[in-house]
Amino acid sequence: MSVHAEAKSTNPTLWHDLGAPITEPRRTLPDFGVLSSPPRAPDGRMPTPHRPLVIRVGKRLRRLVDRLIAAASLVPNHAVLDVRAFPWTAELRANWRAVRNEAIAIALVGEASPPLATISPDHRGIAEPGKWRSFFLHGYGYAIEENLARCPRTAALVAGIPNLNSAFFSILAPGTHIPNHRGVTKGLITCHLGLIVPRDGDVRMKIGDRIVRWAEGETLVFDDTHPHEVWNDTGGTRVVLSLQFRRPLRQPGRLIADLFLGAVRRSPFVQETRANLLRWNDAIRRRDG
Repeated sequence: MSVHAEAKSTNPTLWHDLGAPITEPRRTLPDFGVLSSPPRAPDGRMPTPHRPLVIRVGKRLRRLVDRLIAAASLVPNHAVLDVRAFPWTAELRANWRAVRNEAIAIALVGEASPPLATISPDHRGIAEPGKWRSFFLHGYGYAIEENLARCPRTAALVAGIPNLNSAFFSILAPGTHIPNHRGVTKGLITCHLGLIVPRDGDVRMKIGDRIVRWAEGETLVFDDTHPHEVWNDTGGTRVVLSLQFRRPLRQPGRLIADLFLGAVRRSPFVQETRANLLRWNDAIRRRDG
């Protein structure tokens, strides 16, 4: 399938049908006060914050919790899952062009999508500044109403996803490498809908012992508690609609997963990210106001 649109991350430029770029003037953002200036590692990544004891203990308990959840799962615990087990993904595939059009018109313009390392302190260790951006619609049960209103077709589609936890456009700049990491809890499953997949190189993910690749208009369902690593070895920007939804579980796994997710939702991991995202949107709105 041909690439109809490709967003270059070096400046706010959109490429339509591989034709001439449409470029907006570069504008300087105000100081959001979102980030302090912690020392960076040699590769440009910033250190993750020091978390309270309760958070660090929770991370140590996570493997035990995940084992209990896995034992209660109503779907396989494989790294990559069969999309046919989740019939609602067919609606995403049927409407992927409408979703991509909104991503291009909204999420890929200017600074609408903040760097993940800026808004989420816990991602600073794996996200190179400016190379992994996210436009959030939902995050751990919190709706980002302003962003949903700007993407009505996408908002309507994600509203039909059972047990939705998070939804966002995930945007990887050319040359991005996300080192090996794992997700927060086995109580969630991830689905990616491919929107823009450059074809002038290789963009891939290694998850467990498998290598998978995105395709435009196709869905990829996986368990992100398996260690995974991502490369965008192309000259273009990869864009997917990233979704997380609650794993189908029998009891007592459902209760255990819900208690753990409730704790995560109240934790600094979520609350700091949510506050930073709202501050980012407010600063953009005041600047453009």
